[in-house]
Amino acid sequence: MTHSAKNSGTCPCRKVGLALGSGSARGWAHIGVIRALKEAGVSVDCVAGTSIGALVGAVYAAGKLDVLEAWAQQLEWKQILSFMDVVLPKSGLIDGEKIAEFVRRQIHVEAIEDLPIPFAAVATDLRTAHEVVLNQGDVIEVVRASISLPGIFTPVEKDHAFLIDGGLVNPVPVNVARKIGADFVVAVDLNSDIMPRKRSRPPPTTGNRSIASRIRRGLAVGSAHPIVLSLKNKISALDLPRLMQIKTWLEPDATPNIFEVLQTTIRIMQVQITKSNLKTDPPDLLIQPHLGHINLMEFHRAEEAIAEGYRAAQTALACCPLLGESHGIKAQQHTEEQR
Repeated sequence: MTHSAKNSGTCPCRKVGLALGSGSARGWAHIGVIRALKEAGVSVDCVAGTSIGALVGAVYAAGKLDVLEAWAQQLEWKQILSFMDVVLPKSGLIDGEKIAEFVRRQIHVEAIEDLPIPFAAVATDLRTAHEVVLNQGDVIEVVRASISLPGIFTPVEKDHAFLIDGGLVNPVPVNVARKIGADFVVAVDLNSDIMPRKRSRPPPTTGNRSIASRIRRGLAVGSAHPIVLSLKNKISALDLPRLMQIKTWLEPDATPNIFEVLQTTIRIMQVQITKSNLKTDPPDLLIQPHLGHINLMEFHRAEEAIAEGYRAAQTALACCPLLGESHGIKAQQHTEEQR
């Protein structure tokens, strides 16, 4: 975890905004970050989120974070699969309605304007490649648009535009937090250490023991990937010639499948965009949990992610006297290996 703070001062009257970044299953770390902020006496005045950051941010803005945390911590693979409403359209594999309905049941708020805390989500206009800031209208539609990972979720049509995952253009929406009123931005980057280090690794194997181990760990590779499992179930009863190739793609193999390729490609892109954006528009406090060991689809590892988010936030807060002094936080000395 690395952290940074600007040299500008802050005072209790300044508005603190959260910029919650993208990162799929790693997004449960946002819950831990918010917990640490609350314990430290930091009052959050507005929230901007991208992708999973939009989902957690919307639930938090609605005052329902406890419900989401309890649900996430008991989440298992079967439940994850139940949310994969796999379809076979031309624009995505998952419709996303089941996820949308789940969020709606948690929030009990229809419009963003009715949320207790000002909130905005980031999406990407598929046609123009522009960032779209969504801070009005139906909360669920907005969240659904922001989490629409290209190639996986179907896009959301809104105001004559097709919207997809905001992480493609703005993985950590610092600028959006400022746009909706924040004077002091606390940003959470979930992807700072997800790319592999330069070190030797044994080549992947296809032995039974290796595959079984991957499945036990819930890794999103080969046939253990939740989308792969749902898709296999969807087409298992079909025997059309044109589906034979798809069935072949879904078999376990050492070669990355289409979902691994999509996820890794987006991950590489988001890391680079985040680095660039944070240099151009740095937050006042940057929190970067160590989450490289959690795969993008390992939503069942919420307890680990939440704990790491909490730890990273505590460390960053203790090293940020500018925020601490204005909220009664005692700054402490912390050292950490620089990467």
